[in-house]
Amino acid sequence: MLRYILLVPLLSPLFLSAQSNRPKACPCCTEAHQAFHFWVGDWEAFSPQGKKLGENRIVLMQDTCVMQENWTAASPGYSGTSYNYYDAQTQTWHQLWIDNQGQTLKLFGNMVEGSMVLKSEEMTSPQGQKYINRVTWTPNDDGSVRQHWETSGDQGENWNTVFDGIYRPKS
Repeated sequence: MLRYILLVPLLSPLFLSAQSNRPKACPCCTEAHQAFHFWVGDWEAFSPQGKKLGENRIVLMQDTCVMQENWTAASPGYSGTSYNYYDAQTQTWHQLWIDNQGQTLKLFGNMVEGSMVLKSEEMTSPQGQKYINRVTWTPNDDGSVRQHWETSGDQGENWNTVFDGIYRPKS
């Protein structure tokens, strides 16, 4: 009996290792976690007038828990990346944007009437003006996605378009 008691500490790591190798449930496979997956893919972005604005690749990472955006503008010299995820505790989507100019943007929100709508907290421009951002992604029946970025300097009473792009799947 004493031999078996002495073996338990030696064999415990083997049992724990075997348990940790078992497949885990998919924590990010809920409908809420997948609500923004319509944006996943390789895209070319165009203005409403048809001018090419850039290319974007949206990929799933971390067992589908994170969407990574990789933007390259059509005019050379500008690119950026965003990380998008759903926080199940707060039931909110988040985006963190970082570009090659050192700019960042933090957005949060949810699906609203079939569109992903994310907003920023109040920010201050270099000129000292207060404003908020709102970015809306809308999946279209033809497989494209519209991204409409707006800002408001009056707490959302009036909005000005900053970016309006139609994402079409790359061929």
